[in-house]
Amino acid sequence: MSKTTETVRKTLARRYRAEKRFRAYGIASVSIGLLAVVLLFSDIISKGTSGFFETYVQLEVTYDSELLGINDPTDQEQLMFADFSAVIKQSLRQRFPDVEGRTEKRALYSLISNGASYSLRDHIKDNPHLIGTTATMWLLADDDVDVYSKANIATRSETARLSESQQAWISSLEQSGDIDRRFNASLFTHGDSREPELAGLWGAAVGSFFTMLVTVALAFPIGVAAAVYLEEFAPKNKITDFIEVNINNLAAVPSIIFGLLGLAVFIGFFGMPRSVPLVGGIVLTLMTLPTIIISARASIKSVPPSIREAALGLGASKMQVVLHHVLPLALPGMLTGAILGMAQALGETAPLLMIGMVAFIVDVPGGPVSPATVLPVQIYLWADSPETSFVALTSAAIMVLLGFLITMNTFAVILRKRLERRW
Repeated sequence: MSKTTETVRKTLARRYRAEKRFRAYGIASVSIGLLAVVLLFSDIISKGTSGFFETYVQLEVTYDSELLGINDPTDQEQLMFADFSAVIKQSLRQRFPDVEGRTEKRALYSLISNGASYSLRDHIKDNPHLIGTTATMWLLADDDVDVYSKANIATRSETARLSESQQAWISSLEQSGDIDRRFNASLFTHGDSREPELAGLWGAAVGSFFTMLVTVALAFPIGVAAAVYLEEFAPKNKITDFIEVNINNLAAVPSIIFGLLGLAVFIGFFGMPRSVPLVGGIVLTLMTLPTIIISARASIKSVPPSIREAALGLGASKMQVVLHHVLPLALPGMLTGAILGMAQALGETAPLLMIGMVAFIVDVPGGPVSPATVLPVQIYLWADSPETSFVALTSAAIMVLLGFLITMNTFAVILRKRLERRW
């Protein structure tokens, strides 16, 4: 008996050690995963925070009517063709009177963004009485100036793309308090641009909205209808088994395959336009349908059979049982699956690249059939740009996209908790 007991104790000791090792492996795996996520988010936030701010330069601007070529400040055509860049150059020459030579002047003029002329035009349009006067204006700086002013003072000279003269001018402006960093409102109000300081996410955000609108309008009703039919009405035979197997297989198909399908069928065969949210929404519908169908079927299965039997026992038809009892109880799970599917579709890039939504789109789309891009594709385009300023903009755009995804997933969890019913 003692030998048997000793054997059992040794066996239990080995089991306890194995359990502790397994638990330690699990904790280590979770810790490594969390560490990787923390490092990823730290890198994105450290690079993207500066993208939410942009650099401005303060100058004394004289609105000379002759230099601008404006006789009547209320004439919109004169304002449209006025030479506002000339008054900016004059202001820079007055601020740095020692600058001489065409090359040095060109370098001096490049400190201010091309978009500053448009801001002056809008300012004069709202305040035509300023013609002939001098006013202190904050003008948007060029992207190289923006990167230089945001960099670490100790090391920014080594990595700057500016000449020594330009760095000296910026240092002079900083010492006099004529350089300031402000919130980058254009990031949320402008479309894409070749100039980093003028580029914004609004066009891509609107494109994502229209694409998701098409996706949810098609995917949710079709997915729920397919789930209800397969779970409540379809006979159990080889055909339905074949359909169920293919639905499960489609959920694992790479997303780029759906992009190839959209390119071949919707654009190649039906002749639909490229780079429009309508086609993008249809392609994402095909991609998210398996996820919605599977989650909807799981929600329908979770409804107790007693509810169906009670409704049938009271004389309700099969359709009434489904519409009045099963669907309302299964709706929280269906909505959760749909929101998670939409979150997955919002972050997709590969299928949209295949249908041409990688095009450079400046204008904000006006509808589902207007040329557009989406947030993930915009991030891809900015990440591929050579300008240094686009690094911060790319990280800032990733932060915005992650904010949308986290919000959608949080909303799905809250919706499930609030609408969930226990039996």
